[in-house]
This record gives sequence, structure tokens and C-alpha cells, in this order.
Amino acid sequence: MQAKVTAYSLCNALGATTAGVLENLRAGVTGLRPSPIDLPFETFCGAVPDALEAGPAAYDTRQVRIGLRVLEELRPAIAAAARRWGSERVAIVLGTSTGGIAETERAYHGWRKTGSLPPSFDWDRKHAMTALLEVFQRETGLRGPAFVLSTACSSSGKVFASAQRLLESGACDAALVGGVDSLCHTTLRGFHSLEVLARGKCQPFSSERRGISIGEGGALALLEREGDCKALLLGAGETCDAHHMTAPPPDGSGARAAMVEALGRAGHSPEQVDAVNAHGTGTLLNDAAEAKAIGSLLGGEVPVSSTKGYTGHMLGAAGATEAIFSIAAIERGFVPASAGADPVDESLGIRVLTHRLDRRCRVVVSNSLAFGGSNVSLVFGAAQ
Repeated sequence: MQAKVTAYSLCNALGATTAGVLENLRAGVTGLRPSPIDLPFETFCGAVPDALEAGPAAYDTRQVRIGLRVLEELRPAIAAAARRWGSERVAIVLGTSTGGIAETERAYHGWRKTGSLPPSFDWDRKHAMTALLEVFQRETGLRGPAFVLSTACSSSGKVFASAQRLLESGACDAALVGGVDSLCHTTLRGFHSLEVLARGKCQPFSSERRGISIGEGGALALLEREGDCKALLLGAGETCDAHHMTAPPPDGSGARAAMVEALGRAGHSPEQVDAVNAHGTGTLLNDAAEAKAIGSLLGGEVPVSSTKGYTGHMLGAAGATEAIFSIAAIERGFVPASAGADPVDESLGIRVLTHRLDRRCRVVVSNSLAFGGSNVSLVFGAAQ
């Protein structure tokens, strides 16, 4: 079935509100800055620019603070959905990669200094992947099916596919979906140890690309069975190629298979795709493999952009953020430039945008690819 996207909200390095994020995306303004975290190496990050209000004391982490910021804008829409369907008929499906690990890092350093964990630290409420879910349930009063997906960088792309299945099965009539992740030492130092972290701003699909930039933020969308909508979730495709722990198959077969499945479920041919929001991390291997997948299925003329040059790679929040950027392309009539792509790596054989493209988009594909070969592709369409 076609799930209707009736509302959405964003918070990331481009801005603390949805309006600010989309305004800067349209203007081509990057949110990447030198890392706000003290590190023994240089790198740029996409940090939420404004101060964040504290969350409930028992759950207060940076992830929860970002989550509550992005939830705030959706409260009226969520309340309306709960009234329309009943709170027990509205699901919550969230994606995250880091959870509250930043708070656990602080607790660990406290233990190193004092020999004991801070009294305020509670593993289940400060670290666990489900902590934010519990906060959202308390804040919204929603009592439908609720769970968290953590499949690295595909996490909050896959929540759209899960929600669509819940709607198709009749398990719910609406679903709040999205993802939230925050900056932390573990991811920054971890990607640096893999030698895929860029020293400067990431440059997806550029001939000068040198690696990724990490970001943080949150993105939420409300999917409903019926109602006035901004766009339609037409189809989703999920694959796991299991080629390698950290590298994609060079031929892009996993990503291609996900796009084939998504388009098949959407009932659309490759020729009908107006634009692609690529996973596009800025690493040599990922960009080359994804370009092969896109080129072999969609051809070399479909406009392709990666938005990680604006926000950084938000890991568990990336898929939902880029899904909403795809919805915005349909709703607002523009495909953003791929920030940092100039000069484009022409050997990739795809049409990477170096300038914003103002055009009517009726079908947009959004890809999210993760370590371990977890791939998801979402197809969004214009509301009829």
C-alpha cells in the first residue's frame, strides 16, 4: 500500500528547525564545521548549531535532547493522528546507531577519575537504544506497536519500510518514524581508525573525495493510512549483501537489488525516476559502488545528489533525514546540489549535481547503505 507522509520535522547541522534546515539546503549552505569535540586529529563535523533544552532527568542525554527538539514541531500532527485513529493505533518506529553512547563515554571518564560511575548514570535510560523510544511514548501518549532498529547507517531508512509493513498488515493506522543520533568519541575515533574520516569537509562523488564527515541530528515523519499528505511512500526495498564488514561489493549489486525491489513494489520503472538522493558518503569505495548501482539501473542522466556535504553523515539519523530531503524535493520542486562534489569524478558515469536543480519531481529514490551490507532504498512519489 501507499503510505501517506502527512507531516515531518528536521534538526541537524543546517538548523534547529525544519524551516531553517530546508532553507539552508535550498541555498546550498553547508553546516560542516571543525569538530566541537576535542580530538587528537583534525576533522569537520555537522553539529546541531543551537543549545538544546534538557530532557527528563532520568533520560537526559544529547540524543534525547535532539530527539525532543525534533519532536516538538510534530506534536500537533501526532495529537491529531492519535485523535483520529486512537493512540493504540499509532506506532513508533525509530532508528539509531549510537543511542546514548556519548553519555556512557562521560560516565566512563567519571569512573576513571573517581572509581565509581556518576550517580545519575542509568544504563537502561542513558545508554540503551530503547531509551529515546520510552521518552517518545511518555511525551506523546502513543500506545501502538513500538520498537527500535539499529542497523548502522541504514537504520532510519529501514524504519519507513517497517512502518509500511505495519500499515499493510493492519497492525496500525499511522506510524511515527525517524532516527536520532548524536556526536560522540566512539564514532569519530572509530571512523578515523578505519582511515575513512576526512580531515576537511567531505566531498561525495568528487574526484578529490577523501572520506566522510560525521554529523548529528534527528528526523521524524508521520505516516498515515489516510489524510492530506505531502508525499507518498510508494515502495521500499531491503537487501543484505554481506559482502564485507565495512566495504560494499564493488559492483554495487546490493544497492542495485534494493532499488530494483523498491521500484517494483512502487510499480514504477527506472525511467520514471526524476532524482536520486544517494547515500554518497565521500569514501572512494562507497561512492564508486553506489554509482555503478545507480548507473546500471537508472542510467547516466538521472540527477543524483548526496546531502552529506551539508549535514555530515548522521549514521542512524541519516536515512530518515535524506528521506525527508527527498520528500521536500517533491513538495518544493528542487533537487539540492551535491555539496563538495565539484570537481565531479567523471569516471563514475552518473549525473552528479554541482548546482541546485529546480524542477518538478514526481518520483524520487532515497538510498541508505550500511556496514555489513545492509541496504535500503525508498521510493517517494507526489501526492495525487
